Amino acid sequence: MQEFIEVETPALFKSTPEGAREYLVPSRIHAGQFYALSQSPQQFKQILMVAGVEKYFQIARCFRDEDLRSDRQMEFTQVDVEASFIDREGIYSLFEGMLKKVWKDVLGHDLPTPFPRMPYIDAMNRYGVDKPDVRFGMELVDFTELFKTSAFKVFASTATGGGAIKAINAKGLADLTQGEIKALEEIAKSLGAKGLAFIKVEGGEWKSPIVKFFSDAEKAALTAQLGLAEGDMLFFAAAPWEKACAILGRIRLEAAALLQKRGKLTIRADDWQFLWVVDFPLMSYDEAENRYVATHHPFTAPVAEDAAYLDTDPKKVRGQHYDVVLNGMELGGGSIRIHQPALQKKVFEDVLKIPADVVESRFGYMLKAFTYGAPPHGGIAFGLDRMVALLCGTTSIRDVIAFPKTQKGQDLMAQSPTPVTAKQLKELHINIVMPE
Repeated sequence: MQEFIEVETPALFKSTPEGAREYLVPSRIHAGQFYALSQSPQQFKQILMVAGVEKYFQIARCFRDEDLRSDRQMEFTQVDVEASFIDREGIYSLFEGMLKKVWKDVLGHDLPTPFPRMPYIDAMNRYGVDKPDVRFGMELVDFTELFKTSAFKVFASTATGGGAIKAINAKGLADLTQGEIKALEEIAKSLGAKGLAFIKVEGGEWKSPIVKFFSDAEKAALTAQLGLAEGDMLFFAAAPWEKACAILGRIRLEAAALLQKRGKLTIRADDWQFLWVVDFPLMSYDEAENRYVATHHPFTAPVAEDAAYLDTDPKKVRGQHYDVVLNGMELGGGSIRIHQPALQKKVFEDVLKIPADVVESRFGYMLKAFTYGAPPHGGIAFGLDRMVALLCGTTSIRDVIAFPKTQKGQDLMAQSPTPVTAKQLKELHINIVMPE
């Protein structure tokens, strides 16, 4: 027995807009003030750690005002856990054991443990995404150095300008139709690409508008590193590193689906390939806001040996954040938390540039609690709906939720959301102004 204590935390919280967009609930009693529906019990469970509840769990209802998709709903359920005096290795061991038991009890399947660990940088470089589906190959290969002196100016300018040139070989996909190529190009453009460069290896020839720009040495390097052969289809992305990875990562998944459709690739739904993705960057730079933002959330502890970079180069700091990934889906994620009040205040004010008065308003109670002696602690939350969906053999959580919302966030049976009466709005001190 692990001796965790189940604690129910409030759904009505305060607005702390550092994560996903929140649902706001107007207060009738306190005019002009709002609650926020809890995105997760994150701050509550950290306060429980300070209060001496060393092992907490909850089947928690959570709310996020995000665009919906097959694996995301506006209200969802988490298996939420936090523990004191635990490190990353303790988290990995504990939850590999939990998942092993669930898969054995539900499916009779023995999961091999420990799960592989993959650094974020490797996941992006090899698969183009931080939740990689490793059931098939088609890995991204970097050709940035090769094309720095290329006669193909699009690639050369990207490579010398700090960007990346990535490529994948979709083996056996040279029979793509023009319509299918056009559809892939539109997907690439939706992710910020100007187009989608490709090469078909067909009839012993390389067919593409860009081939004429490639030298014999460039062709030889592509052939050797990608194992090009008759019938293959080569795709490129040339963009800033993160964007190049994302573009080609999505094309990789689309190409795999096209190969499956043709019977040239088999990806089994019951091929359970779990892994931990680790060593995420703690911070990312938001160009629009002209400041750093937390990649996960602002309570994630930095990797100890990187902490010195908080003052000089926050981009270099890795966080003690971990995601458990299964077949291209993030099943759960969490981190070891900051438990020192001075470090937490530094992250808020000096790195994230949140004004001191805003920090006090949003997180003052938490920083004060830490001054009484917060234990080292960490936790994780699993998407219960996603887990059940995968166990049931579907990737859509709508299939396993009673009364799910549509992709437009509507309940068609109850016809919600709906307008409310003028009396209700008056009681809540709200006046609606519709956009013109």
